[in-house]
Amino acid sequence: MKTSPVLEVRTIKNLKDMIEQSSKLFANKNAFCVKTKDNLYKGITFSEFKDDIDSFGTALLELGIGKGFIAVIGENRYEWCVTYLSTINGAGVVVPLDKELPLPELENLLRQSNANVVVYSGKFDDGIKEMSPRLSNIKYFINMNTDEHENESFLSFWALLRKGKKLLESGKKDYLNASIDENAMSAMIFTSGTTDHAKAVMLSHRNICSNIMAVSASIYMDSTDSVVSILPLHHTYECTAGFLTMIYNGATITFNEGLKYIGKNLKEAQPSILILVPLILESMYNKIWEQASKKKSLKFKLKAGLFISNLLYNVFKIDIRRKLFKSVIDNVGGKLRLVISGAAALDPEVAKGFESMGIKVLQGYGLTEASPIVAVNRDKQYRHDSIGLPIPGLDVEISNPDKDGLGEIIVKGDSVMLGYYNNEAATKAVLKNGWLYTGDLGRMDENGFIYITGRQKNIIVTKTGKNIFPEEVEAYINKSPFIKESLVSGRENDKNDETIVVAQIVPDIDAIKARLKIDTEPSPEDVYNLIKSEIKAINKNMPIYKRVVDITIRENEFAKTSSKKIKRYLEKTRV
Repeated sequence: MKTSPVLEVRTIKNLKDMIEQSSKLFANKNAFCVKTKDNLYKGITFSEFKDDIDSFGTALLELGIGKGFIAVIGENRYEWCVTYLSTINGAGVVVPLDKELPLPELENLLRQSNANVVVYSGKFDDGIKEMSPRLSNIKYFINMNTDEHENESFLSFWALLRKGKKLLESGKKDYLNASIDENAMSAMIFTSGTTDHAKAVMLSHRNICSNIMAVSASIYMDSTDSVVSILPLHHTYECTAGFLTMIYNGATITFNEGLKYIGKNLKEAQPSILILVPLILESMYNKIWEQASKKKSLKFKLKAGLFISNLLYNVFKIDIRRKLFKSVIDNVGGKLRLVISGAAALDPEVAKGFESMGIKVLQGYGLTEASPIVAVNRDKQYRHDSIGLPIPGLDVEISNPDKDGLGEIIVKGDSVMLGYYNNEAATKAVLKNGWLYTGDLGRMDENGFIYITGRQKNIIVTKTGKNIFPEEVEAYINKSPFIKESLVSGRENDKNDETIVVAQIVPDIDAIKARLKIDTEPSPEDVYNLIKSEIKAINKNMPIYKRVVDITIRENEFAKTSSKKIKRYLEKTRV
């Protein structure tokens, strides 16, 4: 199944070509708004951004490592973006690493990637220095926060940037003249490893640029848009959609200062677009209802407003949604028009609710191995329970569908990775005759909309041959206001004659306290009984073989990837 572009887009050969085009088209417009030490926002234009990329890239080449492997670790910030594009556009292969990883894991990945240089946030200075004697492959350690070099090995990002500017002024053009091999590995991305341990995905300029153009041809964005970058930049979803695609379209990027500052940063930056995962979006939606539930009159107004909004818009084509819900819109900055949700399944009711308030929510789907976007809903063609239509330029099929049309999602096209770094066996397991076998199960309707059921590795198969998708059961469970999150798996019953469904559950203690009308911590017995009654009610909506038979209450939340997906392979070993 292939789709045609909805919108016309300009062609880019590679990311160097992209930044050259954008710096001319949007020269004096702000590419970034960054917070200064005095808590004010400072604009950095597209022209200035390109100059910084060229300066830092020139300085990197001057270090004499050739086109090496350059790792980058840190929170979302301007220096991260400069490092990424400086590296990939002529200095070497960029290796973005997850800032949330424990230091021993970071050390392992720095070694596994064969990095020659690591550029890191000041927060990691102590850890990097502690592990540096064991990292013989790394020659230079570049701190984003220092203003001057510390010694011959520990350098300053800003001192290098200044040096690069001087080299360019003196006529040094090695970096500016560096050729780009659009088909060679230019980025090494370690997968988040929700079902297995991390593998290193090799991506090229062609992979990434084809994805940028395809996404831009599917959803309308332009240079009047702005975005608050919330998800971690090392993750390909945020890097391609929230960073590179925004630079391609001339949008302005502001950085979120941390999850607890999302509300504050949205009001300050007033974004028109957000790139989110369901966990954050659903939390925002639930807070709206929590606030309304504190007073019966507010809850009635919210319900009445949604009814009136939908009636006028859907029946009479009168759009007063943003006026009716001005207070909600103002709470997210006043200009938010579009949210793109990915990385996990989104509750369709959340998307419908935001749409009734005048904020379009479009769900998409992708994986690192596809650079990453595979499918997304369109501005005018969308289904809230679907991950959308294949992006232009990608061929998406359902492999070996069963009688219900369910099979593995496979993908072919320019966005598909080169393979896994130094892992031929893993590459051969997923790349077959040009097709990427995603490991995700889904179906496609007659209009090309794709519906995901779950991961192939996670399927619970009963002894009677029934297939149970844990993600589907978890979606039901997680709708309970008293449950924060859940993890469903299968195990043999006491007689060993059938597979039963069991669930680990993290309760929402605050919601339970409100339900029980108590201020103190509820007893374990009260928590268990309330959750058990919720599961009993949920079970009534599912076939007998899918019903949850046993539950375990957890005190701590599940281990997650930085894109907020549960590390299933890790949690299953703890059952």
